[in-house]
Amino acid sequence: MSWLLLTATPFTPVDQEYLFEARQMQALSFAVHIPIVCFGIAFPAFVLLLEGMWLRTGDPLYRTIAKRWSKVMLALFAVGVVTGTILSFELGLLWPNFMATFGEVFGLGFTLEAFSFFVEAIFIAIYVYGWDRLSPRAHFLSGIPVVVAGFTGSLMVITVNAWMNNPTGFTLEGGRVSDVRPLEALFGNDYLWHELVHMYLAGFIVAGFLTAAVYAFAWLRGCRDRYQRVALVVPLTVAALAAPVQIVVGDWAARSVAREQPTKLAAFEGLHETEEGAPVHLGGWYDGDEIGYGIPLPRLLSLLAFHDPSARVEGLEEVPAADRPPVNVVRVAFQTMVGIGFFLAGISAIYLFVWLRRKRLPRSSWFYRAIVAAGPLSVVALIAGWVTTEVGRQPWVVYGHMRTEEAVTGASGIPVGYATLVIVYACLLAAIVWILRRLARAPLEIQSGPSGVAPLAAGAVPSDAEEQR
Repeated sequence: MSWLLLTATPFTPVDQEYLFEARQMQALSFAVHIPIVCFGIAFPAFVLLLEGMWLRTGDPLYRTIAKRWSKVMLALFAVGVVTGTILSFELGLLWPNFMATFGEVFGLGFTLEAFSFFVEAIFIAIYVYGWDRLSPRAHFLSGIPVVVAGFTGSLMVITVNAWMNNPTGFTLEGGRVSDVRPLEALFGNDYLWHELVHMYLAGFIVAGFLTAAVYAFAWLRGCRDRYQRVALVVPLTVAALAAPVQIVVGDWAARSVAREQPTKLAAFEGLHETEEGAPVHLGGWYDGDEIGYGIPLPRLLSLLAFHDPSARVEGLEEVPAADRPPVNVVRVAFQTMVGIGFFLAGISAIYLFVWLRRKRLPRSSWFYRAIVAAGPLSVVALIAGWVTTEVGRQPWVVYGHMRTEEAVTGASGIPVGYATLVIVYACLLAAIVWILRRLARAPLEIQSGPSGVAPLAAGAVPSDAEEQR
């Protein structure tokens, strides 16, 4: 990334017939990479939690699960390296004027992200290959930098995205940036903190529900020994605790949007005219003037955005048509995110109630079917949330300062690059499926003592029913 910042120089906008393809190419890479980021944020914490439980209790089952999951962690990290590298190159190749004009403002963020990446790569290798080579305490400590680096690396990228939504820390004169204050740009904007918390909770929700979905599917097929039970409970508990909190953080984010980006808020609802006591419509379609076929909930938008049912909410009419995002894309993405979010929170509430009240897992097969569905749905909500954020900012790549059409490359051949990217991602998907299937089919091993490893035979771990007896 650094060579792009050093060699780029500002230039005038160019006509680009492939603007749509460039956007789709970036969107495809982002949609592939962002779920992997969630595992980079949350999965090392899951693994370390299980190893810590092993060290505290001496129960070898926790070590067995942690060791197997650490191999999954390594495989996903390798895929994330490829997809993250592609994204880095796309920023310079697809949006050169953006990088040339503003690179010195946010370049510090990508530099710090690179340091985090190298730390994570080093310690993840030590952790995965050190299971039987390091003392238990030293091995556990080697996993802490993996968790920290996963946090800090994604933090740096989120600071850049928050800056794009709420740019600060520079002066723009005649198309050139001056008086750059990188720390203020990255950490001094009001958009950072809610976006940071929102994304980190999303990371634990996605990683938790996707992991739990694997074991819920096995549970439905009759695999109900203690291994399956523990491997289900750990990620499901984390996701269930995070999902209700995400609703509160979403309210915080919506109020920040209402204050800093009122046009984006209007796009969430499809509110054309400025209105006091603005409603929210469930469903429906924005026809350019109003929402048709939706179910109105009076005054709800004013209440959610300003905690005042009579508050004034700016409509889309406040800005020229050229400064408005594609409203229906934003509306559908926003309502999809919110709808799935409440579904996940409902599942979480049921699980936590049964677990805390009755000290067991729910017994209904419909609950486990819901968990299986929650895994992919959490990814849909994640991507819908980022569509809401990024498409809702359009037509600006840097809000209020540079339009996306001004940032795009003038080079031809983007459709060829797009087709190549599809092939690369298809190969990556096939590779990771093959690796994960091999890991899943590997025989379970349980540490019988400091001197050796014994196979975990079927039935050796008590089932949930046996524990109830």
